[in-house]
Amino acid sequence: MSSLKLPESTIPLLTNPTSCREWRQQIRGDHKSVGFVATMGALHAGHLSLVRHSKQANDKTVVSIFVNPAQFAPHEDLSAYPRTIEQDLRGLEEIGGVDAVFLPGVKDMYPFGIVQDVEQQRGTFVEVKGYGSEMEGRSRPSFFRGVATVVTKLFNVVEPTRVYFGQKDIQQALLLRRMCSDLLLSHPEPRNLHIVPTERDRTDNLALSSRNAYLSSEERKVANALYRALSLAKGVWETGLSKSECVARSRGFVESVRDNAGVEMRLDYIELNDSDSLEVVGDDKTKVDYGTRPVLLSGALWVGRTRLIDNLILGDPALLGILDSHVEVKV
Repeated sequence: MSSLKLPESTIPLLTNPTSCREWRQQIRGDHKSVGFVATMGALHAGHLSLVRHSKQANDKTVVSIFVNPAQFAPHEDLSAYPRTIEQDLRGLEEIGGVDAVFLPGVKDMYPFGIVQDVEQQRGTFVEVKGYGSEMEGRSRPSFFRGVATVVTKLFNVVEPTRVYFGQKDIQQALLLRRMCSDLLLSHPEPRNLHIVPTERDRTDNLALSSRNAYLSSEERKVANALYRALSLAKGVWETGLSKSECVARSRGFVESVRDNAGVEMRLDYIELNDSDSLEVVGDDKTKVDYGTRPVLLSGALWVGRTRLIDNLILGDPALLGILDSHVEVKV
């Protein structure tokens, strides 16, 4: 980003780690708290909800926009990811702005270069063993390695007091909280990594995602099938039926939608995982168990060429540090 001409903005734009560290040093001298929202751009209402939470709780808020190559496998089209910097900045300005936007380039974040093929990568990377191989990690084996690496770099530069991630990416949030604990990070401390409930389309409850822009009009009509399947599984689980029955009925629902959709649909997975270990829950799991430790009900669904993810919490979301749904910020 730093090598490109930047759009005009009322928000200070920090284009490399040095300028961001200088900005942070000034805040440190004033003893101000710093909230941080890490994004890959293409901002939507879900991102802005994270920003609002940060603005409410902190003296200063900084947002990063960086499309991280290490999160994309070789077969995934990095170049196709939406890049909408002017629109992103306007969206931030419309909610009253933030105190800074960090816009590093690839060379800034990976000084010695980066390739998408893990086997060809050289240098230092961060991996959260076990956590990164469950749930989404089963389908995208190197994804969380890329996430943990870039977020560690961002935390090192921004040194945030508090950080905010969305529940839609619940595994990412819990994995990063574990990473903060394992690496003894002070900025942020693990307890200051906050999870904000998923923002959904008001008409059909589709989880908001930058990737929704890939959907055709016909695909969009059936894109909420995953949410509906997870809701069905949750209802089945709460009646006391087994995990296997929950999954079977929800998969059957997706198959029935697929058979009448008129567009290509393929279910990747629907699964229940322990919220502490992220390991798959067995049929012997009971509601008594998740009274103190919630279960993650999650899934991934291909609609056309777009891969959608979603999740619901079985149990009390507050036990995972998930914040209240909405905040009001005066602008």
